[in-house]
Amino acid sequence: MTFDYDLFVIGGGSGGVRAARVAAQGGAKVALAEEDRYGGTCVIRGCVPKKLMVFASEYPAAIADAQAYGWTVHAGGFDWSVFQGKLHAELDRLENVYHGILKTNGVESFDARARLVDPHTVELSDGSRKSAKHILIATGGRPVKLDLPGAEHAITSNDIFHLESLPKSILIIGGGYIACEFACILNGLGVKVTQFYRGAQILRGFDEEARGLVSEEMIQSGVNLHLGTNIVDMVEEEGGYRVTSTNGSEEVFEQVMFATGRAPNTEDLGLEAAGVKTGRKGEILVDEYSQTGVPSIYAIGDVTDRVNLTPVAIREGMAFVETVFNGNPTPVDHDLIPTAIFTQPEMGTVGLSEETAREQEPIEVYATSFRPMQTAFAERPDRVLMKLIVSQKTRKVLGCHIVAPGAGEMIQLAGIAVKMGATKEDFDRTVAVHPTMSEELVTMKTPVRTG
Repeated sequence: MTFDYDLFVIGGGSGGVRAARVAAQGGAKVALAEEDRYGGTCVIRGCVPKKLMVFASEYPAAIADAQAYGWTVHAGGFDWSVFQGKLHAELDRLENVYHGILKTNGVESFDARARLVDPHTVELSDGSRKSAKHILIATGGRPVKLDLPGAEHAITSNDIFHLESLPKSILIIGGGYIACEFACILNGLGVKVTQFYRGAQILRGFDEEARGLVSEEMIQSGVNLHLGTNIVDMVEEEGGYRVTSTNGSEEVFEQVMFATGRAPNTEDLGLEAAGVKTGRKGEILVDEYSQTGVPSIYAIGDVTDRVNLTPVAIREGMAFVETVFNGNPTPVDHDLIPTAIFTQPEMGTVGLSEETAREQEPIEVYATSFRPMQTAFAERPDRVLMKLIVSQKTRKVLGCHIVAPGAGEMIQLAGIAVKMGATKEDFDRTVAVHPTMSEELVTMKTPVRTG
């Protein structure tokens, strides 16, 4: 058979664009369809704008610290409209970069929705059909709202960047990293933040001690965190929304934000017609090479609900090209992926939590919590945590967990050592960089717990 293209990519996010570019650079004839903005969740409504908001929200504490260090500071209030204008200009610039990447590398792009017709054909929203030897689905995911009365009035993380003004008060529902990050961001920007989470502790799945410290620090900084609490309903009224919680209390908030999970974007993609199977949450089922049960169709990124991180989607896209176009079958390694949560303080983590490691084998736990020099001098009570989980048998560092300003930067480098299989003794042989917070990772000599 002859096809219009060697590869047709559905989705213009980080994973899809990377796969399209690399395949085209190798000589393949490639097309890509995107119905919304190029750059996907990360660039347009996720990592990038969120991190810029993180930076903005950290200045009040920095200004207070500057005064404690002897600076005379004349600080005004935060102007959301000024920041928002610069933010959207930056996102526009980045989207143009993505357009440029595709154009420069000869990828034909269609600003249209695409759906599968059969294993080698897609139909665009203008009614035209395109055939391809291989089809790659990279449509990502989206935030979901709880099914309860009044939910239609709530916003999600997609909406937060488009608010005309910052609310005076907000209720954030959820306890995952998105909920916690935005609770910290908005709190730092001067919004009165209340957070409900139905579980016993935020950041489920992460190291217990680390998430406990994040929770304590969030509360200390002013976030009104209610654990074991959920929303029953919300009713619109003058000044905002009256929210009833599971503990029976009622309160009015100017805005309510749901950060209660995400779902793969698989609706109306023609998956069933093409024979592509999905899982319980709608995720596309793939093997270790990102191949679906239909040999010509692959899927990468959040739409597969494996590890929902932008760098992982990019890695999956690269591995797809290596497998399909370079003749070098390359499975994606989803093990020991460093991760940062941009709460205040940040959390950086790689490998196993103490709880998970203890279930697998006997371990030693090395941990220290202390007041860092910079904020202690400013008489702030902030605390940080440095923690290593070590196998008693192999001496390998099974997990590293950091809660501290700059934890994301630290865990990237610690992740290299853990990925390489470094032992506790390898850490011990490394000379400390003094005075730094991270030097504690190589100076802890005695375990605080074993078992």
